[in-house]
Amino acid sequence: MTPAARAAAAIAVLDDWLSGQAAEQALTNWARGARYAGSKDRAAVRDLVYDVLRARESCARLGGGGDGRALILGLTRLQGIDPETIFTGDGYAAPVLLRDELAQAVDRDGADPQHDVPAWLLDHVTQRAGDALPALLAALRMRAPLYLRVNTRKTTREDCIAHLASQGITAEAEPRAATAILVTSGARQVKSTQAYREGWIEPQDLSVQRAVLAVDWPSGPILDYCAGGGGKSLAIAALTGQRMWAHDAAPRRMADLPIRAARAGAAIDLLGRDALHQTGPFAAVLCDVPCSGSGTWRRDPEAKWRLTPARLAELVALQAEILDAAMALVAPGGQLVYMTCSLFHAENEAQIAAFCARNPDWRREMEGVATPLTASDGFYHAVLRAP
Repeated sequence: MTPAARAAAAIAVLDDWLSGQAAEQALTNWARGARYAGSKDRAAVRDLVYDVLRARESCARLGGGGDGRALILGLTRLQGIDPETIFTGDGYAAPVLLRDELAQAVDRDGADPQHDVPAWLLDHVTQRAGDALPALLAALRMRAPLYLRVNTRKTTREDCIAHLASQGITAEAEPRAATAILVTSGARQVKSTQAYREGWIEPQDLSVQRAVLAVDWPSGPILDYCAGGGGKSLAIAALTGQRMWAHDAAPRRMADLPIRAARAGAAIDLLGRDALHQTGPFAAVLCDVPCSGSGTWRRDPEAKWRLTPARLAELVALQAEILDAAMALVAPGGQLVYMTCSLFHAENEAQIAAFCARNPDWRREMEGVATPLTASDGFYHAVLRAP
């Protein structure tokens, strides 16, 4: 596919997204009907769609409208590409630009990154960023890098980097976390390597790795209470060398965890709801709670456009419920570790302050926060000590 044809495909996907389809579903539906598109074409179309979603309002202002065609037109202008090389009308390309589209006065001030966060969320982001708001907003409009976590129970960073290089993937050691590797090229080939198949590496953001490393995990039993896919369970098991227990309110999210654990050489037992109290109490309980995902907007920009005030309030209430339920599983003197991939105070510092107010015998031992300016994703962690 030519760049023009890829842009035309992205227009169709964006129109489907605007009609209410999830971005990934719209991309999947397009790919099923575009058998002529190779893997590089599919990846390029996906990149175009997500580049627009990161800067949707700026693209709309630069493109003169809110439909897929206007958004891609705005993206070309935002990226400094001549639109007439994209809207050619040739083959699978989008029709040529109309006279009105070409003559449109481009409002460069409309491309300010502050427009690319919904207005009602801007105060939440500002509260986190302070004077660094312009830099943070600019960072949120960029694609996130790929970080890998090295399973140091199996190999070293140096050996992993060398192996990846032999597969045409360039990577470098990340100085801010002893387990982290930054992939600088060839990211889409990582999961086809021996290093991935044999559990030497796992994709995991730098901010998450730093949070896991910052916690002084105990030698007793550790429960990952909101395990999801189990990435943090695997990281803690590799770090401590201990058996882990994992639970999730939706067990299907953990479906691949036994396979990943076997690949990594980790011992992780899955626990259903009824088995939690029979197995506990635990020396540490990790709660990586459902949240707004505002720290991951670079990876999932769709989330910021779908989030509503009502949904954020529901999430804050759910986080409090999870903390109150999980505290009962912590052994006396044990740890309750709270994590989110959110930038918002309401889901982070305010949530922990409210917990401590409800439970004055518990104490907050530590907390830390990352943003795309200090790591890659936004991420928060806190450690609470049981009486």
